[in-house]
Amino acid sequence: MTAVVVGAGVGGICAAIRLAAQGHTVEVFERNGVAGGKLATYEREGFTFDIGPSLLTLPQLFDDVLQLAGTRLDAELELLRLDPQFRYRFADGSRVDIADDPTRVAAALDELTPGAGSAWERFLERSGEIWSISERTFLAGPMTSPVDLAARMRSPLDLVRIDGNRTLAAAASAAFDDPRLRQLIGRYATYSGSSPFRAPATLACIPFIEQHHGCWYPLGGLGALLDVLLSAAQRVGVRLHTGREVVEVCQRSGRVEGVRLADGERIAADVVVANVDAAHLYRDLVPRPRQLRRIDRTDPSTSGLIVCVAARGTTPDLAHHNVWFSPDDRAEFAALEAGRLADDVTVYACVSSVTDPTQAPPGDENWFLLINTPPGIGLDRTAATRWALDQLVRRGGPDLVQRAAFTHTIVPSDLAARYRARGGSIYGTSSNGRRAAFARPRNVSPIEGLYLVGGSSHPGGGLPMVTTSARIVADEIGPAPRMPA
Repeated sequence: MTAVVVGAGVGGICAAIRLAAQGHTVEVFERNGVAGGKLATYEREGFTFDIGPSLLTLPQLFDDVLQLAGTRLDAELELLRLDPQFRYRFADGSRVDIADDPTRVAAALDELTPGAGSAWERFLERSGEIWSISERTFLAGPMTSPVDLAARMRSPLDLVRIDGNRTLAAAASAAFDDPRLRQLIGRYATYSGSSPFRAPATLACIPFIEQHHGCWYPLGGLGALLDVLLSAAQRVGVRLHTGREVVEVCQRSGRVEGVRLADGERIAADVVVANVDAAHLYRDLVPRPRQLRRIDRTDPSTSGLIVCVAARGTTPDLAHHNVWFSPDDRAEFAALEAGRLADDVTVYACVSSVTDPTQAPPGDENWFLLINTPPGIGLDRTAATRWALDQLVRRGGPDLVQRAAFTHTIVPSDLAARYRARGGSIYGTSSNGRRAAFARPRNVSPIEGLYLVGGSSHPGGGLPMVTTSARIVADEIGPAPRMPA
């Protein structure tokens, strides 16, 4: 069978590898000049910035894919398990490191606020239970309705244990008395571009994943992971075409026949896997008003203001991953939901040169700043750059203005144009609301032979989720039929 993958993001590449390993003939068409989708880098004057994902979790998911191509992740990349995982700074001037060790984290939290250590241990135990259930239910296959989830549960109690009926903020408030720790837990909602005041407490599984499976950095940056995936795809016979845009998914009588490219060429296919934003798929490539209306009713994830700063010199007391929290998280998320920026925002900074000196010239730093923004907000690039750097200073971070050899800023309209994502939403559909998981576009399209992978479809955005979506889709398609002898 011939399979065409539309879009060479991580989900599309992993799906292509899996399908080729199952005996399919696979071609991938990517409209941009480079593969990788949101797994992207920016290089200039000896500085390298990961401008998409900046953290690798659950690396075993990628190892599973690479084994299909006859190799292993640890044979292709040198992975470093980060310790500390994150350095958090609060508005009152206090700070805490999240170490790569739950016991040390508990001790650090007890120093921050007495009794928080035992609360953390209880929270992690609950977090691990949620993750265990999620793995065998939510992540085990396609999700077309709550019935799918219920069918994979071992008992009705799983519905309670997965903690989907209260918000992440409510779970944090029940677990911790200190508002700083509630704000810290709420940050895990932003991993899917969501609000802790609306997203389900199921997202509390994330700290368990990070604490027990590690936060990893591949030497050479996240772009090195993309290189490994592309090499594996080539090894199993996947043909990648960059700079070639698919403008139509061709169908007849409710079944795909292939795709049409912008230059008019038609590529026949038995199966089409769409690694594009689902709204773009159902609006432009294969118009389906019903599916498009369902997507329009969902909340897109947050977008982001990204500022890359090539900083001369070094900063004391800096970690690889740093967060400066706003003084009022409720006001911050309320502003995001209202479609505007808050007066005071949380600033995330990844400075990978702290770990990997190859990412900046000797003695310098590569600052990647990310501030969550509403999708679709219009930002002036120059003014937004100044504002972001000022926000970092207001939160107690360093003043990078005089140290900047250059800056490179990405605003939501850039993300919308490059990825055709609604308003530049980074993670597709948000996790806001109890039914968000079921409202997300399905992996199996109503059109026979058309499948969806990537952040805008089940199970959502982020490297582990899009890799999981590739496995779900490949399992649904199955091995290529054997040719008769």
